[in-house]
Amino acid sequence: MIDRPETAILEQVPDNRLIPVELLFSSRGRIKIIRLLAECGELNISEIARRAQLNHSTTRRHLRFLERAQLVQEKTFGRIRIFRYKIENLRALALRRFIELWEKSE
Repeated sequence: MIDRPETAILEQVPDNRLIPVELLFSSRGRIKIIRLLAECGELNISEIARRAQLNHSTTRRHLRFLERAQLVQEKTFGRIRIFRYKIENLRALALRRFIELWEKSE
């Protein structure tokens, strides 16, 4: 795996600390995934990759990041992996409301 700057920064953040917001929004692909899951609730990884127009490994990397940020949760059913937007998380709820507000504004 190629070492990306965000990966190096993320490794420096202890597991019990929040991920900095600038790191969360530093990737267009990650923003696409957040937006998709905030709108749809849950999708399998292949559908997320298709809709976000990302390859599978990039999608998986972003989803791992979002899990660490506690914005998404993985559910596994055999070989099927479903990722669910954690609406019960206050930050995830606020982020979804921000997206809704942003897209309704003109």
